[in-house]
Amino acid sequence: MNYVVESYENYKEEDRLTTNNARKIEFITTTRILDEVIDAKSKILDCAAGTGVYAFWLADKGHDVTATDITPRHIDIINQTLKTKEYSMNTAVLDATDMSCFADDTFDVVLNMGPFYHLITKEQREKCLNECLRVLKKDGLLITAYIPRYYIFQCIATSDVKYLDGRLANQLIETGVLKHDDEKCFWTDTYYSSKEEMESIYEEHGMEIIDHFAQDGLAPLLSHKVDNWNESQFKTWCDYHYKICREQSILGSSNHVVIIGRK
Repeated sequence: MNYVVESYENYKEEDRLTTNNARKIEFITTTRILDEVIDAKSKILDCAAGTGVYAFWLADKGHDVTATDITPRHIDIINQTLKTKEYSMNTAVLDATDMSCFADDTFDVVLNMGPFYHLITKEQREKCLNECLRVLKKDGLLITAYIPRYYIFQCIATSDVKYLDGRLANQLIETGVLKHDDEKCFWTDTYYSSKEEMESIYEEHGMEIIDHFAQDGLAPLLSHKVDNWNESQFKTWCDYHYKICREQSILGSSNHVVIIGRK
């Protein structure tokens, strides 16, 4: 996991959802749906908060938010931002596979928006999901983000021809795993899953699936076009994406996907 931390320590996560329109679609779509499913004044754990883009959005709406992340730099940024806020927020550097600092049945909502797709073994993923469910109240919501297995090669191979490699394609198709020391590693330790796998995992853990949607669709692949739209054109696309983001055929062709289940 240190390789994941190192990767994020040297990457400006705080800019990821705000630097261009293609990236903003993920945040716009996700917050629109979170508004629909999360009850007012909920107690929420964001267990991989990054630099707090979702944590602050939720806290600004009046929720009681705890923000944790495995990357110290991210928590430092959150704590600095908190100095500009009128509310408090509990924060901590924390590995989402061990959240023993929290009691059972503590939170109404757990956002698992980052750790799952950096856990490359089934054992690690099970620990993370079991911890999320342990600290989640009965009838609470577990919100997990993942990256589709059959999308990722299309994305990386069309962005840089050096990754247009048959062995890399087969590795991603067959295992869904990318390791930091792989010859053609384009990121860090990462696990890519599928709609069917995620729904099966949720059902095996006794959750009722209440939503499953594409956060950003093909927008990142088309950023050179999306970023040239005017405000009206961009809004039209965002509204369109929201209308089709739950379509089954879209879930495997999105840069990021979220599944929501009720405990």
